[in-house]
Amino acid sequence: LLTLIGIAMIYSATACITGEPLDWQSPALRQILYALAGLAAMFALAFVDYRLYGALRWIFWGGMIALLAIVFGIGQITHGAQRWIDLRVFNLQPSELSKLIVILVVAKYMSDHEAHMSRWRNLAVSFSFVALPMALIYLQPDLGTTIVLGATWGVMALAGGMRWRDVLIIAAIFSVAAVPIFGNLRPYQQDRILTFIDPTRDPLGSGYNITQARIAIGAGGFWGLGFCSGTQSQLRFLRIRQTDFIFSVIGEELGFIGSLFVLALIVFIILRLIRVARLARTTDGKLIAVGIAGVIFIQSWVNLAMNLGLVPVVGVPLPFVSSGGSSLITLLASLGVAQSVLLRHTGLQLEGSGVKYG
Repeated sequence: LLTLIGIAMIYSATACITGEPLDWQSPALRQILYALAGLAAMFALAFVDYRLYGALRWIFWGGMIALLAIVFGIGQITHGAQRWIDLRVFNLQPSELSKLIVILVVAKYMSDHEAHMSRWRNLAVSFSFVALPMALIYLQPDLGTTIVLGATWGVMALAGGMRWRDVLIIAAIFSVAAVPIFGNLRPYQQDRILTFIDPTRDPLGSGYNITQARIAIGAGGFWGLGFCSGTQSQLRFLRIRQTDFIFSVIGEELGFIGSLFVLALIVFIILRLIRVARLARTTDGKLIAVGIAGVIFIQSWVNLAMNLGLVPVVGVPLPFVSSGGSSLITLLASLGVAQSVLLRHTGLQLEGSGVKYG
């Protein structure tokens, strides 16, 4: 249902005002195809024992690093960022795939060292599996996904046994590192942060979209202006509306009640994943579900906060709703892995596979 709403809002944001029929270049039609591919991946992965993914984790991790490295050689450059590999059928964004793979690798390591995850050495080793992809993604540059990966590791580490005292120490370290990190950001990224602090400093430049997003959400009121009836979105005042600012389109056309319904669906998915974590028979199964829930929560919060002007614009899509093939397929595939954990909480085993887990 959430994906269907996303497809409808993508259509509204990109095709309503032009009246053009859906074709292969239409973002809405492409999103439908991505959804079908994602659903196929979800059902396929649900019927594979999730412990097999742990057994193959190094193959997945090595392939992920290779794809992230290849991006710098053959990746397409869009809006100053080199993040996509042109596969003709669609543009693959390896950084989106990295979210699921990092969860699988970290979950397996934390499970294997469950009794000692409060030790700094084990925390550091588990973070090293995240640090390299974070560094490669940061260099693309993709600050949003870098933040999501780091925060997801934090959520999994807490669930895996990290103490709150250690959380405060890590937070203090990152706070001290914030100044040199800011100095090494790209100029446009620095502008976004400065504009967040003072949106009026560049109202027609880096502050333009934040202003238009707020206007769109405010214009929607309680009930919204109606499907395909928004002003900021339909008259193209709101840029990149089908991706980063899709929530503003929802707020303008479906109003507060429609926005609340979308957020309720996201919360429902997160709560279901938490239930999967509680039912999981193994620690790695629990951590996989926690990690997926963490990604969805973090992305949703950051995207919502971006649209409301509460945090700088860092290019994080709204899960299951924003336009994008790699994001949607990866999220649906992740739900398939979580479903595999749920299906096996009663002790269902893979028989006759010859695969040894652990």
